[in-house]
Amino acid sequence: MQIGAMADLQLLRLPLGERLALTRQALDAGVSHFAVADHVSFHGGLGFDGLILTSLLSALDDKLKVVVGVYLLALRHPVLVARQLATLAEVAPGRVTLGIGVGGEDPHEFEICGVDPRTRGRRTDEMLNALSGLMKGKPVSYECEFFGFEEALIHPAPEQRIPIVIGGRSDAALKRAGSYGDGWLGIWSTPEKFAERTRLVEEFAQQAERGSVSWYHGYQPWVCIDDDVDRAREKLATRMHAVYRIPFERFERYALYGSPQSVADALLAFGDHGCSYVNVMNVGNSPAESIEGITRLCEAMA
Repeated sequence: MQIGAMADLQLLRLPLGERLALTRQALDAGVSHFAVADHVSFHGGLGFDGLILTSLLSALDDKLKVVVGVYLLALRHPVLVARQLATLAEVAPGRVTLGIGVGGEDPHEFEICGVDPRTRGRRTDEMLNALSGLMKGKPVSYECEFFGFEEALIHPAPEQRIPIVIGGRSDAALKRAGSYGDGWLGIWSTPEKFAERTRLVEEFAQQAERGSVSWYHGYQPWVCIDDDVDRAREKLATRMHAVYRIPFERFERYALYGSPQSVADALLAFGDHGCSYVNVMNVGNSPAESIEGITRLCEAMA
């Protein structure tokens, strides 16, 4: 199972030398990729653009892969996203995986972008349909209830297709993953539920007559690696409450904290249930502490 480190603005705010050193430390430890989130204005303004972060991270090392987990496609226009993806495919060929989600935990985030949050699922499906055509390097015309364009051309087309994984736990999200995705990106799950949901994704793909798919299913857990279990719980609870503004007890069943070995054992159980990779959101007091924890996690999982 591949191990990815979730990156944020704290890492990218560091002086270049420190960024490069932490990136090399992570890669040397066995981290296969970095992962980034995406929000425009989440619960009072928190956010960063997932594709901009992807470009910054991919420039740190020509071997570094990036998974966007997940991009709020419904807040964007498909032609602009297609151009961004085509650019990334040129500067970081074969090193980007695009995760897609519908969001919605903060409806105001959609409203300020002029998007009715109740339409986010349908918008996302239309966006995925439009992107499929735009990324082929031929003129595309498209019309739906949310947007329309004629003879849009994005050239050059990516020589290597950018894989797409779909997040979300609802039946609609699982169907979307089966209809459009190369995999499902899970969150808030047990290993058993993960296996059940990926099975449903693959059944939806068969119903859509997609043929053979090289599935790339992943899981994105919040963790805190610290040998002091109580301290690990406190750090994780504080960070997650600050982000989601929901009591930590609502998440605790799915949060992983404690020693590197205890977290590794929990993650390896997902590997036993069909998980190809994890995007580990390790909470630390600094980027260096976060990367050090993931370094120790890699050693425990080896």
